[in-house]
Amino acid sequence: MKQTSYDLAIVGAGIVGLAHALAAAKRGKKVLVIDRDSVANGASIRNFGFVTVTGQQAGDCWQKASRSRQVWAEVAEAARIPLLHQGLTMTARLPESEAVIDAFLDTEMGTHCCRLTAEEAALKVPSLRPGSISCALYSPLEVRVESRDALPQIANWLEEVHQVDFLWQTSVNSVATPTLETSRGTVSADTVIVCPGDDGTTLFAERIAAYGLTRCKLQMLRVRPREPMRLGTAVMSDLGLARYLGYAELPEAEALKARLDREMSGHRENGIHLIVVQSEDGSLVVGDSHHYDLTPDPFIDRSVNDLILAEMDTILDLGSYDISETWIGTYASAPDRWRLTDTPDDATRIVIVTAGCGASTAFAIGEETVADLYR
Repeated sequence: MKQTSYDLAIVGAGIVGLAHALAAAKRGKKVLVIDRDSVANGASIRNFGFVTVTGQQAGDCWQKASRSRQVWAEVAEAARIPLLHQGLTMTARLPESEAVIDAFLDTEMGTHCCRLTAEEAALKVPSLRPGSISCALYSPLEVRVESRDALPQIANWLEEVHQVDFLWQTSVNSVATPTLETSRGTVSADTVIVCPGDDGTTLFAERIAAYGLTRCKLQMLRVRPREPMRLGTAVMSDLGLARYLGYAELPEAEALKARLDREMSGHRENGIHLIVVQSEDGSLVVGDSHHYDLTPDPFIDRSVNDLILAEMDTILDLGSYDISETWIGTYASAPDRWRLTDTPDDATRIVIVTAGCGASTAFAIGEETVADLYR
C-alpha cells in the first residue's frame, strides 16, 4: 500500500470491483482496491468470459449490458486482452423455439440480430451437427475473453496506467466511512464501495440480509476435442431460450418452457442451459447448471455434467474429446432483482450483481455508482 488515504476504497477485486475502479479513475480519483485473496478467485474467473448482450432481461439489464459491451471493447484494446471470438449463434430445433426467436427479433433487443437457416448457421459454426437444428438466431454483439487471464490483465492495467493501488491478501474487518479497518491496518477513504460477490456475512450483514439473497452453484467443464476444430461463435441452444429472461419473459416462450418441462425435465430441474465458447488453445468451455442454497455443497455431480454434455453432443459434432477440467462457481442470487445497490450512508455503497451476468454488466454499473457518488 503506497499511502493510507484515498478518494475511494473498493472492497473486492472481481469484475464488479474493477469496473468501479475504472469509472472512478477516469474521473481522476485516487483509488485503492482491497481483496482478501492474492488474485481474483471468485465468480469473475469461473465463468465463460462470455460478454453477453443478447438475451439479457429487457430494460435495465439489457441496457447495462449494451453499455458494458462498449466499455469491454475499449478495455480489451487498451489492456491487450485478446477477444477470442465474437458473436452468438442461438440454435433452435423445436417449432416453439422458432416462435420465440421470431418474437425476439420484433423487439428493440433484436435490432442487430437476424434469423439464420440451418445451412447459414453451419457457416457460422462449422461443427454444428448436421440435421440437429431447424434455424438459429445470430447476434454479432457478443465477445469472449479468457476470464482467468483477463481479470489479472485488467488489474495490472489499472495499476500501471490509471495509478490504482491494490492491497491483496487483505481482509476488511469493518467499514465506517471514512475509516476501514483491515488485517493490514487502518485505511482512510472519503468514499467506499463494497463489492462482496456472494459473501453476505462479512460486511454490512444486516443490510445485505434484508434483500433475501441466496447463492447459486453452477457446474462447468473444459472439453478438449482430439482433432483441431474452430467453433466460430459462442453457441447456445433451445434451453437458453427458456432461461435467459430476454427471451423467456416473452409470451411466446410459455409454450417452449412447457414442452421442455415435459421432454427435458432433467435439464430443467437442474437449471441447465447450454453455452459453449472456445479458448485460444482450441479447448471449449461448456456449461452450465444452476442450484440454489445458502451454503451450496462443494461437490460436482457427474450426472449433471452428463446432462450438459448430452445437450452439447446433440448440437455439436466434435468427434472424440476429453474432459480436462471440471469446476464449480457460485454467485449471489435474489428472487426479485438482478442487481442491488445499497446506501448505508452518503459516502458508502454496497453493490452486488444478483444473477449470472456480472461480467456482462459490471462496467455500466460502475459508471452509474461512481456518477451517483460524485454527482
